[in-house]
Amino acid sequence: MNHSLSAVVVGADRLGNIPNLLREHNIAITHHITGRDPSHQKKALQLPSGTQVVILLTDFLGHNVMKTFRNAAQKGGIQVVACRRSVCSMQQALEQCGLCELRPCQATERPATKILT
Repeated sequence: MNHSLSAVVVGADRLGNIPNLLREHNIAITHHITGRDPSHQKKALQLPSGTQVVILLTDFLGHNVMKTFRNAAQKGGIQVVACRRSVCSMQQALEQCGLCELRPCQATERPATKILT
């Protein structure tokens, strides 16, 4: 039995299809933190024990919150993945970090369109 990577996702109120994508790559979301709470801007933040990767959804986070979670991950030797909240952005970020195999993003595969002149 393969063990999943334990992930903390930070940012956004809703995750859409991202949990499905992560599950496909054997990554389990153990905590989802919206980043809205002012306490998330503290200088010293403790990540949940057992966290193996922190995923920052950059289009839904302020700079101070991102910095706080990056610092907490760095102190714990935890890998950080930063991307926008979309399945394609998440797929590309996981590929760049070596957390998944390369595969084309289905959202970018569109049928050819006919140009009318």
